[in-house]
Amino acid sequence: MPEGMKMIDLRSICEDKQSIAISSHIRPDGDAFGSTLGLYSFLKKKYPDKRIELYLIDPNPLFSFLPGYEEIKSDPSDEAFDLFIALDLGDRERLGKNKGLLDNAGERVCIDHHLDYTGIATENNSYVVPEASSTAELVYNVIGADEIDDNSAICLYTGIISDTGVFQYSCTSSRTMEIAGHLMTFNFDHSKVVSESFFEKTYRQNLLLGRSLLESILLMDKKVIVSVITQRTLRFYNATTKDLEGIVSQLRNTKGVDVAIFMYETATGEFKVSLRSNENINVARIAAKLGGGGHERAAGLNMSGSFYDVVNNVTAEIEKQYQEKEAESGQQG
Repeated sequence: MPEGMKMIDLRSICEDKQSIAISSHIRPDGDAFGSTLGLYSFLKKKYPDKRIELYLIDPNPLFSFLPGYEEIKSDPSDEAFDLFIALDLGDRERLGKNKGLLDNAGERVCIDHHLDYTGIATENNSYVVPEASSTAELVYNVIGADEIDDNSAICLYTGIISDTGVFQYSCTSSRTMEIAGHLMTFNFDHSKVVSESFFEKTYRQNLLLGRSLLESILLMDKKVIVSVITQRTLRFYNATTKDLEGIVSQLRNTKGVDVAIFMYETATGEFKVSLRSNENINVARIAAKLGGGGHERAAGLNMSGSFYDVVNNVTAEIEKQYQEKEAESGQQG
């Protein structure tokens, strides 16, 4: 936990607030959905007389099985609420057109496991633990084990399995497993949640995954795998970017690969780039250097140029880390 950071008392913060807005980053993933809906469920039950709203831009119907999904407000807002709670946000720019909610709020809270959270919360209202598996894990701590119910449990469990890759990523700790074990005691089908939110794919998604694998290339002594989906390919399959979920993780599962680079074209000469790695490479450093952000093993960024420009820029940063490791190994020898 960052020096001086401690868990906030959200109940005391909410006590005198009549209107509360909750939000997360654009193109919300499983942790964004799980943490926001889990907290939303808790606050709606705890404070039935307060106005509590959840704003998420472009919500993915993949998570429509979560309680409260149908109550999400997907239209941008700059309304002034007494309290704004940012979850799993990182950089404030990731709010997109909902930045007005942050700027106009009377008081602001940040709960996150991203390091780049500065400028979001008002004084003493941040609970940020980069070592945590997920923001959903931190929301569990804030709510408290005794006040978890069936609705918040399924949401938080979804958030945790999303950011841990169903407990396979290095961010999974004994505390993560302890929390997940408790959540599994509630009344929901945890196996079905894993299947529907993590493994189950539509036929179109499988076609795009197959295309990505078939056209992927190995670089840097087969330690890096790269694939791209163009706008033309998306049109051919009548697909959207939501159909690309999970491709980068599948690429990363290739034996012998340290880093997976998956990109899709958002406009001519513009790409959204996703990075996944093992313990040998810190992709958060790479993303930050190139204008993005994320975690050590999972990060992303936007880049302009050709496919080859993007690959050359990203692999150059990967090469620097390999060289650093070689230098450290030589010094130790």
